[in-house]
This record gives sequence, C-alpha cells and structure tokens, in this order.
Amino acid sequence: MGETWIRAGYHKYDSKYESEFPVSEIKSSLFTHIICSFADVNSTSYQLSLSPEKYFSTFTETVKQKNPSVTTLLSIGGGGVSNINSTFSSLASNPSSRKSFIDSSIKSARLYQFQGLDLSLYPGQLGSDMFNMGVLFKEWRQAIALEATICRKSQLILTASVDYSPSTPSRSYPVDSIKKNLDWVHVVAARYTNPEWSNFTGAHAALYDPSSSTNTDNGIRQWIEQGLPANQLVLCLPFYGFAWTLKNPEDNSFGAAATGPAIFVNSTRGYMPYKAIKNYIAEYGSNVLIMYNDTYVMNYCTMGTYWIGFDAVEAIKKKVSYAKDKGLLGYYVWLVSYDLNWELSEAAAESHKPGMNKRRRLVIVLTTIAVVILLLGILSMIYYCWKKKLIKLQFIGRIVDMAKRSKDKENRAKANDDFSSCVPNLKEYTWTEIEAATNCFSTENKLGQGGYGPVYKEFKNEVILTAKLQHVNLVGILGYCTDKEEHMLIYEYLKNRSLDYYLFGMDRCSQLTLNWKKRVHIIEGITQGLLYLQEYSRFTIIHRDLKASNVLLDENMKPKISDFGMARAFAKSNLEANTGKIVGTYGYVPPEYLEMGIYSTKSDVYSFGVLLLEIMSGKKVSILYATENGKLNLLKYAYELWKDGKSTEFMDPSLDDTDSSCKLKRCLQIALLCVQKNPDDRPSMLEVFSMLKNETIDMMIPNKPAVFWKPNDGNQQNDATAQSENFTRSNSINNVTLTEVGAR
Repeated sequence: MGETWIRAGYHKYDSKYESEFPVSEIKSSLFTHIICSFADVNSTSYQLSLSPEKYFSTFTETVKQKNPSVTTLLSIGGGGVSNINSTFSSLASNPSSRKSFIDSSIKSARLYQFQGLDLSLYPGQLGSDMFNMGVLFKEWRQAIALEATICRKSQLILTASVDYSPSTPSRSYPVDSIKKNLDWVHVVAARYTNPEWSNFTGAHAALYDPSSSTNTDNGIRQWIEQGLPANQLVLCLPFYGFAWTLKNPEDNSFGAAATGPAIFVNSTRGYMPYKAIKNYIAEYGSNVLIMYNDTYVMNYCTMGTYWIGFDAVEAIKKKVSYAKDKGLLGYYVWLVSYDLNWELSEAAAESHKPGMNKRRRLVIVLTTIAVVILLLGILSMIYYCWKKKLIKLQFIGRIVDMAKRSKDKENRAKANDDFSSCVPNLKEYTWTEIEAATNCFSTENKLGQGGYGPVYKEFKNEVILTAKLQHVNLVGILGYCTDKEEHMLIYEYLKNRSLDYYLFGMDRCSQLTLNWKKRVHIIEGITQGLLYLQEYSRFTIIHRDLKASNVLLDENMKPKISDFGMARAFAKSNLEANTGKIVGTYGYVPPEYLEMGIYSTKSDVYSFGVLLLEIMSGKKVSILYATENGKLNLLKYAYELWKDGKSTEFMDPSLDDTDSSCKLKRCLQIALLCVQKNPDDRPSMLEVFSMLKNETIDMMIPNKPAVFWKPNDGNQQNDATAQSENFTRSNSINNVTLTEVGAR
C-alpha cells in the first residue's frame, strides 16, 4: 500500500445536470484520485453495465488533460441504481456469479483506462451476506493480482465504500477480509440525521456528538478497534447539507424543533448541494449569517422558517485536520460537482501541504551555511590583523559582539520559522506596528494584562498551544511579537467586554441586558468551549482560571474563554497532575487544589459550577449572606435554598424561564453537582452538556459543597490569585483580567 495522502473526489453522471457540470470542468489538480460513478450490475449476467458508454469511455482521458498524474477509479453500484442490494446478495452468494462479476469489472477497468475499482454496493442485513462479501473481496484481489502478472501491468487499486461504523444495526462488515484484500475504504461519515427522519435540526455529518454514539469520531475508533488500520481509512467530506422547516422561527438554534424538510427550489426532501445552499443564501440577502459549531464540527444558517445544516470551509478544514491527526489515509469528497468555485475542494487541499518540512530544512541549512561563512570570515580577519598587529583587543571584541548579535538574529528568525511551521496562520508583528496601533502604548488604549504577565520562559510553547486551540468559544490569537527582546501576544478584539461587566456592573441596565435566553446562550457557549478543551482538542487542556472576567463577549454576545496563561496541556491518558505552586482565583479554585495542589479536568468543572451560580444569581462568589445559620458564602447559600425547596429565592429576580427549555432550577442543581468537594462526585463536561441539553436525563442529588477561601466584606470580589503561600491582587479592567504570575 502506498503512503500517498489521498485526496479523492467522486463525480457522478447525471443527465439532468451534465450540461451544467461536464467532466472537463473538474479541477483535477486538487485531487490525487477521481472516482467515476456509477457502473450498474446486470441482475442476470452479473456483468457490469456502463451507460452512457461515452461518459465512461472518455472519463480518464478527460480528467488527465488538466492533471496527468491523477488516478481514476471506476465505482460500481451506488445510490440510485435499481435493485442493487438484492443483486449484490445474489451474485455474492454464488461462486460462478462472483467470477462473472469480477472478470467483467477488471475487463471494464482496463478497457476504459481506469486504474482502480471501487465498490459502492451495500449488502443486506443477513450475516451470510457479509460472509459472502468477505469471500468476494478475497477472490477479487486474487483475480486482480493474477491479471496484473499475466498482462505485466500494475495491479488495479481495489476500494469500497462502507458505513461510518463496522457494526451498525443493519450490517456488520468482514473487517479481516477488508484489511487483507482492499487498498482502503471510503468511510461514509454522513447522513446521521435528516429532516425526513427527525423533527429536530441536527448535524447530519457530526464529527463529534456528546449526546450520541452516532458520530464520525466514534465510528473511526470502532473501525480501528476492530482491527482495520487507520491508514486504510479515507474520510468522507460531504459537499451537501439538509434543510429543515422550523416549527418556531424564533427558536432557530441547533436542535430546534422542526416540522420536516424545507420545500423550495434546489431542495429534494431537504437534501441540498453546497453550491445550491450558497446560491440560495446569496439570493436571500447579505444579512444571513453562516454559523459554525465546533462541538459537532458543522455549519448552519437560518433564513426565515428554514434551517440548513452543512459543512462549509471551517468544518471541512477541521475534518481534514482530524484525518491527519488520526493517521488516516486521506479524504474523499461527495460530490465534486456540488462545490461552488472550488472553495471547499481548495480548503481541503490547502489543509494538507506537503513540502513544508522540506522548505524549513532548506532554510535551516542555508542559515547554518551563512553563519559558518561569517564566522570563518571573522576568524580570518582576526588572524590577519593579529599577524599585522593592526587591531586592538577592543575592536576584536566589537567584531565578536557583532557576530553574536548576528547569530541571535538568526536564532530569532529560526524561532519565528518554528512558529510559522507549527501555526502557519500566525502573524509576526513588529514592535513598530504594535507601537503605532496602540499610540505608543498609551494607557488610554490599555485594556489590561492577562495571565501570561511577564512570563517568558515558556513563551514559545504557550503561543503555539494557544494558537492551536481554535474554537468558536475560545478567544483567537492573531499573532505575536518578539521584536526588541519583547514577548507579546496579539488577540482578537471583542467589543462587548467581559461577562463580569454585565453580571456585576454598577449600571442596572447592563445587568438587565442579559435576560435568561441570553444567559443560556452564554452558558452553552462556555460549556462547548470547555468541552473542546477537555475532550476534542489534541491534548487535554485545563484552564485553571475560569471566571466571569475571563469570559469575553463578541458583538453578538457569544462567549469566548480567554487568558490561557495558567493553562496546562496533558496527553489524553493523563487524568490529573500535582503542583507545589497554586494559581487561580479565590472562590473559583476547588478544595483539592488548595489543599493538596492536585488539579484535573474536574478543577475546571468546579470553576464552571461557581460561574454558573454567578450567572443565575447575578451575585459575586465572594458575597456573604446572613442566614439563621450564620453568614454563608454563595455556594453554601445556594445549596441551603435548593435543599429547602426555595431555589427561586437564589435567582436573579429579573430572570424568567417560562419560554425556555433550560430551566433555572435544573441549572441550579447542575451547578451544585459541579461544586461538590470530592472531584469524583462532580460530572464531566460531557455529562454537564448532556444534562443541559436533555431534560429527560436523571440527575444525582448533590452533596454539600465545600469551599476554601478567605471571604472579604462582601462589597468587593476577592479576585486574588493564589501562588503557593502568597496571594496577589487581580482585578478586571474593561474586558481583560489582570493577574500577576510568577515565572514558571
């Protein structure tokens, strides 16, 4: 099996649209393999039937005109071919029928200059069908090898399309035969839902799904666990989506109630090619926003009563990155004709750029040669001047110092090249550019100083870590500056300040801005951000300083978690770590961290629970409440009210959850589960997400929270940051948290 990264694309003949997208229009330079579909199978002779003949006979020659190195495959079966499943069951069960089919497929491939064969036939539900399928693969591979030997030609490639999982309710694949006899399989990671099956909007090609096992990541794991190597899996990129008709246009979020497929031009039972979606959006008007959900990895938009879920550029890039990270063989697109101006195909191809390491090595080699030549020149000059006694030691020192500065400059250039190779989209800013943008670092333009503070030792690792954390609910980093010995990070600007401004601001109007619907939107966004950090990024990320002032809000009040100066990354196998230096903010720091220095993902769960209580009450965590049992902090006060059935007394009186599926009392119980003393008792963020989104999930009874911090007088938030035995003051200025942190 070759090590080529597969960039395959299916092209399907359709007499209705052939004039709109002929084979000659395929931009084959974007692909390594183009798959011609579909050849039919005669139900009597079990030989291939290729119609129209001209389409198949000229396909390879046509696509190679633009890219002579592209490989073409002939696909057999596929959707829309009449009685194909029953035909396959019959041919696979009979040795002579299998031979007739195999011989015909090889003959057709050679006749029309295809370099491989792809099977898109799906067997029935019987176990015997799957056994026979395994036998077919074995005999097919043997016939291909024999034909290549006799004719002295390269063996034909042999692939097949398979379900997203090797074991589904309808079939269970012969994994061992697939592993031994097929070059790779095309994993059909799509159609998990559609408006004909479900009355709720959803992700039909969800890469992840916290509430269901029907998702691509789970299916890929199952294929690998059952013995099929990752480098035999090629991931589907669906260039289409589905459109629902909303039950209530005001409720247009992910998972909103719907009444069935949207009925309009360019939609068949809700099914829409990508170009039809984009064209419809363009016709509807420029005010349509295409949203991106990183939890499921999908895009969606709403237009009046219509809700359309699909994969746009963001989702496509994320899925290609996923395929690379998992060690898959590549990706395939369905269909190339569904693209609009090749924007999805180009986004996918650009996400895998071979040659970057070669360029980097070349830069390093040339830099090293230049430094060696410079040093040799300096040594020759020194030797000459020493021999002639024409130079003083001070001048020698200047030359050596000049060489050192030159070397430092080369090192900085190499470091910047490291940044660029690790995070290609990260921009390097000069001191002059930043100085101009901030009006000579005017205090009037200063928003604050985050948790990175003056820490330089791990600057490179932290820049790369933060830059690679790309999620709609995490603050994005735009670039960095290492000019003039300075180390600075440049983040995106968020217009609406931080969450604490609206929750605790002196202006009552700012508090009333956040009704319960908006607070639920913020809660769900924070949940998805943490879910990404803990479950879906390459490493397990623990933030360690989640609080209201570290949640920034964009122009649409979408929350973005900020300030990763204290964050720590771990391999997925590591569950917790220990430190002798405590960092974080009093009130948000869990007891096991303060007492023993142990932190884990459950540390951020605790902080989230505290934040959730603040969002519901509109009160700071440091405020004390006078009760019959003495003064209680926010957590204990919430628990006592919940235990006594007086949950409504804890809530911000301006909040009304009547029209919301997310109820205040349920959220209070979730928050109390998150702030339990024993970290093992706290739910994971996956469980929190499920409890927030699904009202039918039963919840545990929370234990009494244990809180460890020094309360203040209740008038100001004790926002102190803990470091070992010493604690330094931290406040929120505008929308950035200020935290003094010692070198790590």
